[in-house]
This record gives sequence, C-alpha cells and structure tokens, in this order.
Amino acid sequence: MVGGVQLGVLAACVVLFVPMGMAGWHLSRNKMLFFSGALFITLAVGVHLTPYFPSIYDALSSLSSSVDRTSSRDSLLACDFQRLGRSDASDLLNGSWVVVAGDSQERLMALSLLSLVLDSDDMEVVKGDLFKRHSDYRIVMGQFGMKLDFIWAPYVANLTGLMTELKRNGNYPDVLVMGSGLWHMLHITNSSDYGVSLQLLRNLVVSLAPISPSLTGGSGSVSIRSPHFFWVGMPRLINSMLNTEEKRLKMSDAMLSAYDTELYQSKLLRQWGGGPLILLDVESLGRNCGTSCTVDGMHYDGIVYEAAVHVMLNALLIESHQKL
Repeated sequence: MVGGVQLGVLAACVVLFVPMGMAGWHLSRNKMLFFSGALFITLAVGVHLTPYFPSIYDALSSLSSSVDRTSSRDSLLACDFQRLGRSDASDLLNGSWVVVAGDSQERLMALSLLSLVLDSDDMEVVKGDLFKRHSDYRIVMGQFGMKLDFIWAPYVANLTGLMTELKRNGNYPDVLVMGSGLWHMLHITNSSDYGVSLQLLRNLVVSLAPISPSLTGGSGSVSIRSPHFFWVGMPRLINSMLNTEEKRLKMSDAMLSAYDTELYQSKLLRQWGGGPLILLDVESLGRNCGTSCTVDGMHYDGIVYEAAVHVMLNALLIESHQKL
C-alpha cells in the first residue's frame, strides 16, 4: 500500500531537488525560496488530505495491491507451487496410506485433507465421526484406494509410542503427519521437558531402518520405502482470545517462543538442522490470515489448514518427482 510515509518521501525529494534545478537556471534567490515554500506547503497539505479522499486513496492502494498480487503470483509460478484440485490430489494420493497423529490441530489437518478428496455428502458423515472427542479415526476411500488414519496423540510421548509400534510391526505409512505441543504447554508447562521428548522422538525417527531382512529367509534384503514425514507447527496463540484463564496464564507469548526454540534446537525439522520432518508452518499461515480467522485464539478457520495441506502436497510432488 502506498501510504503517507512514501508520499512524504516523494514530496521531500521534490522540494529538495526542484529548487536546486531552478537555481541551476539562475533564478533569483527570492523567487526560488518562494517557489520552494509554496511547493512544500502544497505537497504537505496533499499528503495529509489524501486519506480523506477515498477515490484517490483507493486508487493508489489498488495499484499497489495489484502490483503485490502480481509479484506474488509470479513468485508462485516460478517455484511451480500448485493449488491442487480434487482430481489431482486423488491421483497424487492414489493407493497411499496416510497417518495423521497429534492433537486438535492435526485433527483439523486431517479434516482439510479429507475435504479436498471427498465430496460434500461424504464429508458430512466424516465430520461426525472424526470429531468424536479424544478418539482415533480411520477411513478407507475405495474409489482411489487411499487409507487415512487419525491417531489421537496429544503428547510427544504418544508420538514416540506410535513410532515404536510402526517400527516393531515393520509397516510404515506412505505419509506421516504429526505434531504436538499445545497439551504439553497447558498441562505440563515446561519447555525443557518438551525439548527432551522431541530429542527422543527425533532419534527414533532417524533410527528407522531403510532396509529390512528379506521375508523369503534368504541372506539378501529388500528395500522399504521411507515415509514422507511432516511436522505441524503449533499455531499462533492470541492470548487475549484464549477461552480460559488457565490458558491465558500458561500459554503466553513467552512460553510459545520457548517451546518453538526447543523445537528448532531438537533438529527434528529439515528446515532447522537438517532433520527428518518437513515443517508445515501453521503459525505463519495463521498470522497472515489474522485474528478474524479464529474465534478462540488457538484453532483457525479451515482456510489455514487447507493452505498447510497444499504445502504438504506440493512437497510430496517435489519429493516424488511427479508432475500433474
């Protein structure tokens, strides 16, 4: 947006350089000072009155916004980021086993993913079952062979237990989306303890063997496809909107920052330390969406999680070297 600051800078440049140019044309000193003063007053009044003339202000804002949108769109096209439709998402996930594990944030991620691949009639049934309090959920979409499991895992220790079970069974999903932190922050409120649990989870994920003994009993081995790992970051917490006094007290900005620091230092994330999990940055997405996108300062409108799902699907396209 072109605002008063930008216009003020422009006015200052005009006031400074135009009289200098006039001086170069050998005008008298008095004429130059008079013109400079008149020009300064005119531009100053114009800058301050511009916001009160909506047509002018809106035109400037519209022009700037148009340039910003064009630049953003060009950037997206340059990096091949795509907003996948139902058909493309179904093709990409055809035959896949997707596991989403965590708390209410991850449940909303599962909802957004299912909303992308299922029609509205099917989603009415899904919502009733998926949002049963503190419960697991499973669905098989026979039309394109995708299976999704939501595992209620509010603590990192629950995620570690899930990884241990998968490793013991030797059966891994194609896509594993997980996240945790809100429950720990509210009920334990100890960022150092959270960091230790993240380190244990990271060590377990890294230790997942890429090969396993052949089931035929021979001396060789067969390759196992490694899952695509994603971590759903904690959302932006708007303290004044949190719906209980306990949450407002324990889930402060300082505490959220401390928990985020432990996450980054754990080297669990690929973006921070080359870890095994790709971060889906819900906090940044929620911040960009704004306070109008949440009613409780913690859970955001579907558009935020939908955006995170598209980030995940684009990452899957890149990692699997596919084109739609």
